[in-house]
Amino acid sequence: MSGETVLGFDYGERRLGVAVGQTVTRSAEALVTLPMRDGQPDWTRLAALIAEWRPTRLVLGMPGTDDGGPHVNAPAIERFARRLAGRYRLPVAFVDERLSSYAAAEDPQSRRLGVDAVAARFILETWLADSQG
Repeated sequence: MSGETVLGFDYGERRLGVAVGQTVTRSAEALVTLPMRDGQPDWTRLAALIAEWRPTRLVLGMPGTDDGGPHVNAPAIERFARRLAGRYRLPVAFVDERLSSYAAAEDPQSRRLGVDAVAARFILETWLADSQG
């Protein structure tokens, strides 16, 4: 049985959390928190992660609002998703990440890897659970 390696992202104006997951095990691991500058990550470091992990898909957290409307950050996240897809020629999926940062703040891994990387892990775990029937 073969599976996919997937990278997950928690996009923020100042930081980008990155996690890696496997569809066979349905598990994810927080990797790193990258600094953002003017809405852009360090594309060189991001390319190195893509080359190292060779994902077949990218998953991006998309926050929602309590009333079901789009979040104020939605346009920036969608723009980032288009850049990811264009640069790496990989499909990008979105996951509702409404509570991922709150859950990540309580996780002990956040001290070592940062809340954003752990939030990316939660985002990816949600996608893995929802997309695997």
